[in-house]
Amino acid sequence: MKDLFEQNPEQEIAELRTKLSLYQHQYYVDAKPTVSDLAYDRLMDRLIALEHENPQLTTPDSPSQRVGSDLSMDFPEVAHTVPVLSLDKAYSSEAVLQWIQRAETKGESALAFVVEEKIDGVSIVLYYEDGLLARAVTRGNGYIGNDVTGNIKTIGAVPLRLNQPLSIAVRGEVYLPKSEFALLNESMDIPYANPRNLAAGTVRRLKSIEAARVPLQVFVYEAFWDSDELTCKSHVEILALLKQLGFRVNPSLGVFATTQRKAQEAVALCGLQGVFAGGFSDIPSYIERLALQRGSLDHEIDGLVIKVDNLSLRDQFGYTGHHPRWALAYKFEAPEAETTVLSVDVQVGRTGRITPVARVKSVRVGGSVVSNITLHNQDYINLLELAIGDTVAISKRGDVIPAVERVVEKNTEGNTTYRLPEDCPVCSARLVSKGAHTFCPNPDCPDQILGRIGFFIGREQMDIEGFGPETVAYLVKKNLLQDIPGIYTIDYLQLVGEPGFGVKKASALASAVEKSKERPFRKVLVSLGIPDFGKKAADLLVSSGITSMHALLNLVDSAQSAPLLEIKGFGEKTVQSLFEALSDPVMRQRIELLGKAGLRFSEEPVDGGAKLPQVFSGQTWCITGSFEHFAPRSLAAVEIEARGGRTTGSVTGKTTHLLAGSGAGSKLDQAMVLGVQVIDEDRFLQMLVEQ
Repeated sequence: MKDLFEQNPEQEIAELRTKLSLYQHQYYVDAKPTVSDLAYDRLMDRLIALEHENPQLTTPDSPSQRVGSDLSMDFPEVAHTVPVLSLDKAYSSEAVLQWIQRAETKGESALAFVVEEKIDGVSIVLYYEDGLLARAVTRGNGYIGNDVTGNIKTIGAVPLRLNQPLSIAVRGEVYLPKSEFALLNESMDIPYANPRNLAAGTVRRLKSIEAARVPLQVFVYEAFWDSDELTCKSHVEILALLKQLGFRVNPSLGVFATTQRKAQEAVALCGLQGVFAGGFSDIPSYIERLALQRGSLDHEIDGLVIKVDNLSLRDQFGYTGHHPRWALAYKFEAPEAETTVLSVDVQVGRTGRITPVARVKSVRVGGSVVSNITLHNQDYINLLELAIGDTVAISKRGDVIPAVERVVEKNTEGNTTYRLPEDCPVCSARLVSKGAHTFCPNPDCPDQILGRIGFFIGREQMDIEGFGPETVAYLVKKNLLQDIPGIYTIDYLQLVGEPGFGVKKASALASAVEKSKERPFRKVLVSLGIPDFGKKAADLLVSSGITSMHALLNLVDSAQSAPLLEIKGFGEKTVQSLFEALSDPVMRQRIELLGKAGLRFSEEPVDGGAKLPQVFSGQTWCITGSFEHFAPRSLAAVEIEARGGRTTGSVTGKTTHLLAGSGAGSKLDQAMVLGVQVIDEDRFLQMLVEQ
């Protein structure tokens, strides 16, 4: 028989592919391997050898394609042909029930809902053409993603060819099992913070042979098609179809209807096994049970997803610009962990504000490792009665910001509640208290100088390209820069020859500094770093008719606060902070020198914004990265706000959109974690004209 196969490699290859495909499905999807690793490896080695000898017989769906290539890839951008939107969110079972009640009023017939685990992984869309995997595309910004097909093919649970010749798009979540992550992380020089980060990094490996070494897994949960050959009428039928086609479907599933009997009937129709069926009143206890089981799972989940089961009703509910109206993400409460306070560091900010930061024994919470936690102020520390050496419970509020929740056990060293020092740890000036906070009153404190200048040149402020923290630190250390106005008096070409300063960098710095003089008055005003006075306040100020520094200083000098208090959105705290800062002789001198340097201290108010269609009403945007058509980025913010949107400097749970340009960094990562819709510059330009 062996001689016959050697004379007929096509037949042997076909038989090997059939066996290996079956073994892969049994191992990766069913989790019931039927052959040893050694026997499997021998069959795979034989297949690879035969395909190498007969390259014309190699096909895209061959099991050998999962081994990966050592050729470097790029990840071309690919437009999605199916909706890849974020989900609206709820944080309590009561909010889920309220959402269901609102959904019932919209539906014309009785509703059923499905509840699935929300896998904390990397979202992927698998596009099949006539049953063959054509491409695998990351979520990207929801409209355009990256083609990572070579790396996704290395995942054994992803079918390379379906058992039916269907053209279908399948959404899923790629993840790394927690047990595998623990083993891999032990061997890494720089451990990853959580399984999701390692999974995301693996999906974007330049060589698929490297991706193949990481045992990624996948669950699929949604499908889309255009033809009439599929007749699914419900979500549970879609899941049953996906399982039938060879996909790995999460067995943790709940189906709920007005009564348990109706839910059981819906489950019986689809043929799925082990599905929980209940009435709407069972949802809170079901959510509680899954939340308790979270820690025992071998995959990370950060919540649950509740969807309308009936597909025709989904069409009736439709979509917003951000999310489908027929689905909701239930987010778990921020998880807690216990750790020990090792020390407390004191940081001095640009305004002189003192911030205590707890250095704690590194601990994993909310899917990442925490070692530093802000303690805010002395009142917060007193409230906790926190001392060095205490065992504390910490959480990640909003699954993002680490916080000390309470002291679990007092230290045994006899340390008492931590007290902030009386003197500044940087310049030794005697600290002063203002309200709940403590300040260093010395404007020449080195950390304040670094903070002030760093804030002024930042991307969200004057956006002086190439003028980073290292450059600031070097110039301050060399006594070439003592305050903000010095930025505009330095002869940058004279720096050529200094460490890190070549002709190209010096020329670029000089050009960028000169270009920053074109920033509008409101941008300059915000960049001065006045406490409690940000971009929104500056916009309100200019819109109210106070369009110059001269007019603003006249109000301050004459103690006329009434015109400012009449501005909608201005409170007494904002006005007081503004008056106090602009009355400071050091600040006044700074303003005078900046005016002499040629910065813009007046502008005309933007008019007519309200006449534009308010297409961004109710939306909160964050802007990050560099743009071709919006330099500085504040130009994009003007477009958003003129159309009813709100802009913010950070990505939070309330952010609906992230406008991401080239070089987008941590804010893009945070947006992906929170499910914020990401918009690139081309799509944003389209949105501005689609009115």
